[in-house]
Amino acid sequence: VFSSAEGKKTGIPSRMLVYLCKKGQIERISRGFYKIKHVDFEQDFEWEDLVITALSIPHGVICLISALCYYNLTDEIMREFWIAVPHSTTSPVRDNAHVIRMRNMSLGQTTIKIGNQKLKIFDKERTIVDAFRYLDKETALKALKTYLQANKGGKPNINKLLRYAKKLRIDLNPYILAFTL
Repeated sequence: VFSSAEGKKTGIPSRMLVYLCKKGQIERISRGFYKIKHVDFEQDFEWEDLVITALSIPHGVICLISALCYYNLTDEIMREFWIAVPHSTTSPVRDNAHVIRMRNMSLGQTTIKIGNQKLKIFDKERTIVDAFRYLDKETALKALKTYLQANKGGKPNINKLLRYAKKLRIDLNPYILAFTL
């Protein structure tokens, strides 16, 4: 997956991209983004479409259901890809994507590598707090419970979770007390 700007940097003019699309050597994914055909991805097939969608959205960060699925904090099936963009930008339209405009995009933002692509995603703690902000209570409570019972995913960082919750004005104390007592 590459952008037309990246192609231009390597010496491929935009008219050549159109020609390569007509010849079937590359595929246009969305405006300004292309995928080379007949190349096997090195990442799991499960995440291929998420990678393509996330790369096609400038300043996009994987969030909410998509992040919960990535961290195995939900049993929901990801029917569309959830991507956060800065509140000051216009939400781009993508097939099978749910774009959310958020403030404070730097809080809890981290980078993951899927195949040979680096993607921005919110960490587990930010994702759980956002679940209480944007999703239904049932999904958010299941994610929190799974996070607090984490065995193989590492020890839960409750202080970080509470710090994020306070910064984003969500009171998680009653839920954490209920699940830890």
